[in-house]
Amino acid sequence: MSLGPTLAEVLQQARALGVDRLDTQMLLSTLLDRPRSWLLTHDDTVLSPEQTERMSAWLARRAAGEPLAYLVGEKEFHGLTLQVSPDVLVPRPDTETLVDWGLELLAGPLTPHTPPTVIDLGTGSGAIALAVKHRHPAALVTALDASVPALAVAEANALRLQLDISLLPSHWWQAVAGRRFHLALSNPPYIAGNDVHLAALHHEPRSALTPEGDGLQCLRDIVREARAHLEPGGWLLLEHGYDQADAVTELLLAAGFSEVQTRTDLAGVPRCTGGCCV
Repeated sequence: MSLGPTLAEVLQQARALGVDRLDTQMLLSTLLDRPRSWLLTHDDTVLSPEQTERMSAWLARRAAGEPLAYLVGEKEFHGLTLQVSPDVLVPRPDTETLVDWGLELLAGPLTPHTPPTVIDLGTGSGAIALAVKHRHPAALVTALDASVPALAVAEANALRLQLDISLLPSHWWQAVAGRRFHLALSNPPYIAGNDVHLAALHHEPRSALTPEGDGLQCLRDIVREARAHLEPGGWLLLEHGYDQADAVTELLLAAGFSEVQTRTDLAGVPRCTGGCCV
């Protein structure tokens, strides 16, 4: 039986393909079910033919731009390990800004509401809804998505993490007609249909990235119906593109929201805008 490459040789091969060293280590860690620290002291370990074949396929896919999270099947988000698949967007650290803001409100102006009701519109992997439930267990969290495969991913995450949230198939507010919430959060598709950055994201579901056109249509749809689904004093928080804060601010003000403000992400980019329902 022919021997495969050593871990050190795999790292050299990956570098030649243009794959980041950390990504390669994450793939090897998943392949061998060993921590990265172990890899560093065992770089003379030889892969079996089966491991070599699997690793070669992974490196080719990563070199072609496929997200690392799809290859290893999971992604860290706000202290949780979430399962992900090509049916959902890979959760981004920038979205933690939205979660942090929501948690601030639950621990601040929304404290009198016991229990507070929270809704996540377009939940995908369940990242936002599950992070809120994890950090604020008293909240009654509802998560909606128009994609049935995406809801299956969110449900699997909720079950594995033992976090009790309600999951419903819905185009935005459709499934919760007549219901009101204290806090609504959403990271909807917001990239413009002609944005050059979409080409680099072609492995992720396009419908979760862009509503086409100017990128604002989903944000418009959510804001238009929001006040009918928020309790007085309730808040709507929206993630948006780097250049959309002014447009989202105008949408919220035109819809009658007060205390409209914008939060920046880890890079200092305007990323989330929200307001209070009066």
